[in-house]
This record gives sequence, C-alpha cells and structure tokens, in this order.
Amino acid sequence: MGGEDPRGTFKTPITVEDVLNSRMIAYPFRLLQCCLVTDGGGALILVAAERARDFPQKPVYLLGTGESVETPMVSQMEDFTSSRALRVAGAKAFAEAGITHSDVDHLMIYDAPCSPPGAGFAPLPIYGLEDLGFVPRGEAGAFIAERSGLSYMHSAMYGMYALQESVRQMRGTAPAQIPNARISVCHGVGGMFAASGTIIMSNESP
Repeated sequence: MGGEDPRGTFKTPITVEDVLNSRMIAYPFRLLQCCLVTDGGGALILVAAERARDFPQKPVYLLGTGESVETPMVSQMEDFTSSRALRVAGAKAFAEAGITHSDVDHLMIYDAPCSPPGAGFAPLPIYGLEDLGFVPRGEAGAFIAERSGLSYMHSAMYGMYALQESVRQMRGTAPAQIPNARISVCHGVGGMFAASGTIIMSNESP
C-alpha cells in the first residue's frame, strides 16, 4: 500500500458518514459516490521488448492480457453481485502471465465507467476485488474500509490513467510508490458495465 497520492482531488479523508450524508444523485448513488468532473489525457508507447531496451526510461513488460464481454445492459447480467466479464478477463490474464494473486504487488481497478452515469461509480472496486479473486466474495467492503484503497479522480480517460499508474509503479516513479513493486495488475471496465480488460505488467523481462 502506497502513501497518499498528491494528485488526488480530495486531500481530506472522507468518512462513511460524509458519504451517507451527501445528497442523493441517482439512487443508490450519493454525491460522494460519483465521479468528479475532470478533464485530462495521456499516452503510452508500446514496442517490442528488444526495442524498449534502447529507450532512456526503464521499460515495463506485458506479462498477460485478458478481455471479455458479458452483456450489453446491466439489467441482463447473470448475477448482479458478480461480473462474468471481470472473472473471465482476469482469469485469462493471470493464466497467460503464469502468476498467482500472491505474486501481485500493485492493483489498479477502474473505479467508475464514464458512461452511462450510475453504471459503476463506488461499487466497481468491490466487483473488481472479488471477481478478480483478490478477496473472497462478500469481503471487499471490509477490505476497502481498512484503507486499502486510495481516492483519486476520474475523467473519461481514467482507463489510461490506470495504465499509466501501473507503469509508474513498475518504474519506481509513482508519487504514492509501493516499495519494491515487481508486478502490477491493471483492470478496466467499459460500456454499460459490459466489457472488461485486464493487463498484467512487470519491471522484469519475462
């Protein structure tokens, strides 16, 4: 677990009471469970490992990837408490990378799909932690309550931000750096909570 992220929009810790007392936006989401209005962008350069060694910055290697789509509508999900798309994408990436959860030092979970409003927001980390297999079913809430997650921000490009943070962690240049991090799992969600993608990175050549 790294320290506070100096780029975070909210610097003061937000309590459960703060969240529950904020105004209702669209049931069951209250103001402090919804994305902040922000803008931004980013880019990554993807090349063969042999080419990356010629660059001045430390390379980061892709160990595994996985993608899946469950359904075009939230209302058509097989189980509202679990996403098959997350489970499939995560399992494929882990299998391709040849790692287990105990090998992972850093995890980025896309915590709010940009459209439609209300499709994700606050619940996404709960789905991600449980469906990717980092905590047992029903235990993600308690895990997060122990301050095992950081509040940052969101824009329509948050998927890119998550990828960039994984890269920074693997390079050892992140503002909230996890010491000696070797493997990072980055997971994104798109559409109406329909599509999922998982990328596993490492700072060690496969």
